[in-house]
Amino acid sequence: MYTQSMDTSAAERGGPEDPGLQRRFDARIDAGDFIEAKDWMPGDYRKTLLRQISQHAHSEFVGMLPEGHWIARAPTLKRKAILLAKVQDEAGHGLYLYAAAETLGQSRDQMLAALHSGRAKYSSIFNYPTLSWADVGTIGWLVDGAAIMNQVPICRCSYGPYARAMIRICREESFHQRQGFDSLLTMMQGGSAAQREMVQDAVNRWWWPCLMMFGPPDDQSPNSAQGMRWGIKRVSNDELRQKFVDAAVVQAKVLGVSLPDPDLHWNEARQHWDFGAIDWAEFWQVVGGDGPCNQERLAARVKAWNDGAWVREAALAHARRQQAPAPARRQQGQEDISEVTA
Repeated sequence: MYTQSMDTSAAERGGPEDPGLQRRFDARIDAGDFIEAKDWMPGDYRKTLLRQISQHAHSEFVGMLPEGHWIARAPTLKRKAILLAKVQDEAGHGLYLYAAAETLGQSRDQMLAALHSGRAKYSSIFNYPTLSWADVGTIGWLVDGAAIMNQVPICRCSYGPYARAMIRICREESFHQRQGFDSLLTMMQGGSAAQREMVQDAVNRWWWPCLMMFGPPDDQSPNSAQGMRWGIKRVSNDELRQKFVDAAVVQAKVLGVSLPDPDLHWNEARQHWDFGAIDWAEFWQVVGGDGPCNQERLAARVKAWNDGAWVREAALAHARRQQAPAPARRQQGQEDISEVTA
């Protein structure tokens, strides 16, 4: 997923829960049942889900910005078409997720207002700039690869609407990861020396932020345990990060790029790749709003929302007209024609 926080503050928690309902809920979670929108659920469970799903949706929408910048700059028509399709997919993912979050009782307008005011977060990874065309391929390979590691377990999330939305999202994210890898492979195997250097530079800049995507270490993420108890989160941050590193090392060898970590080495005893220390100070700085592109990304989303106000107003007016009785619709249509011809 594209969110690193599942914390729920005490101020957000609901009042006392019915013990009988709580026991039945716990039994369903233990049995692996799906919880549906109309089912009873604890207040903390609902709030945690709402925060996670809405942040995931915000990340999909904000995530269109770094790549959208390169649509007009793509080197070939094929790459332009692929990137257009990918950005369109991300918009669709956001819509699926906003719809899933709405089943928990919060409107899309409320969620977007929280994003635009800075109260809601999105993944820190999208606050880094895309400086070259190789960044687009690297985002597909590494960023979407990390997202897939996070998101596939959510297909088994205990909340049914979220789990079902993730099935299609994961299928499309797999395409995104493959197209990113293919783009980099083309530059590394058939490109110039300058292109190969461009790919290596992009990998150097995106590697560590990608490792941060999985969230803080397990011993610094106390709420992850509750998320796993509820079946919202299926695999811990550190386990997911390790799986990602193990897969990426093999893929990097195929590409012919080096990963920017001098401490990266195979641990025979663990049967995993050991890697260096992550700069968590940078992570928290970016999450806190002081990353390279935080202000730029948020300003772009607010501008898009404001510029699209007339579209929303027109859609609502059309919906109201469609719901009106037929005679009223005919009268309104005649009045509209009169205004145009006057």
